[in-house]
Amino acid sequence: MTTTVTVTRKREGAAVTGRRDGSLKGLVLSGGKGSRLRPFTYTNAKQLVPIANKPVIFYTIEQLVEAGITDIGIVVGDTGEQVAAAIGDGSQFHARITFIQQNAPLGIAHAVATARDFLGDSPFVLYLGDNFVMGGIQSYVENFRANGSCSQILLHPVPNPEAFGIAEMSGGCVTRIVEKPRKPQSNLAVVGIYMFTEAVHDVIDGLSPSWRGELEITDAIQGLLDRGLTVDAEVMDRYWIDTGKMDDMLNANRVVLSAMEPRCDGSIDEKSRIHPPVLIERGATVEDSVLRGPLVIGRDAAIVNSYIGPNTSIDARCRIVGCRIEDSIIMEDSRLEHLHWPVAKSMIGRFVELQGGHNAGGLYSLTLGDHSRIEMPDG
Repeated sequence: MTTTVTVTRKREGAAVTGRRDGSLKGLVLSGGKGSRLRPFTYTNAKQLVPIANKPVIFYTIEQLVEAGITDIGIVVGDTGEQVAAAIGDGSQFHARITFIQQNAPLGIAHAVATARDFLGDSPFVLYLGDNFVMGGIQSYVENFRANGSCSQILLHPVPNPEAFGIAEMSGGCVTRIVEKPRKPQSNLAVVGIYMFTEAVHDVIDGLSPSWRGELEITDAIQGLLDRGLTVDAEVMDRYWIDTGKMDDMLNANRVVLSAMEPRCDGSIDEKSRIHPPVLIERGATVEDSVLRGPLVIGRDAAIVNSYIGPNTSIDARCRIVGCRIEDSIIMEDSRLEHLHWPVAKSMIGRFVELQGGHNAGGLYSLTLGDHSRIEMPDG
């Protein structure tokens, strides 16, 4: 069940800015260096790293459109050309996309300020492009449209609150927002999905950089509170993760695969055995292999004489020959052949070539960036 709490400090005569109509814009952040996801982010934007063969940011855009938000700005940094090439003009999502350049990663609130011309006076949903939610955000957006508050934040319990912006609670209400506290007073993280009216812009204009040298969105929310404006908060009732690290990506991959609908648009020979749920995309071929789902095989991929186990995503045009792979993400155009030890809990980038020898026993756990080439020794 979704829990709603009202966060407010009222003073006499304080104004509350509500919706003028049901129209919201979306603002997606796709900047940042993605240092925790290296080596993949040396050659690719972190928001383009795939979960179940789909870039993380695609889920974000789809969820905004599902919530009725089709005018979407995407704030980009150094990897802006890659992001723009992958997303295009938005027609594949039935949305209109505007790309907004942020010259330096100076904080989330700075990104909002950078997008001021795009946002105008419209209320908007701010969605961090490396956050992942199962089940969408439509119900939360509908609540924001209806509740007349200046902002709505989403909260989720986390085991490591010092790594997040944290909401401190008292009597069922949020009293303070603290960014990455050294001594957390609660475990309720502020999820990277925020809803604001134009009132936030005045607050951001008055912010000073934090100890990290950034304009913090948590400081902006705190500023709304300090002005006596209404901020609503909902404790999320669904899966959410910040996909900033390899383990987070693998975790999200497992969750998405477990919920997918099985389908076969490729070809499977009579020697192969399939244990659902398995999704095989168009042009993929499976020969003399065992597939044990949940897993996905991408377009025009080839699986030959291999075992592909649960929680594995093999992307488009990969070729897997004589391998045992499970609980892994293999990105597009990679080639793995004759690996005689199993590969598990691994992420392998694009255009990787991995050629095995004649080992027996043991286990590979690999983190390989784009264009890697490894020949495994014999013995």
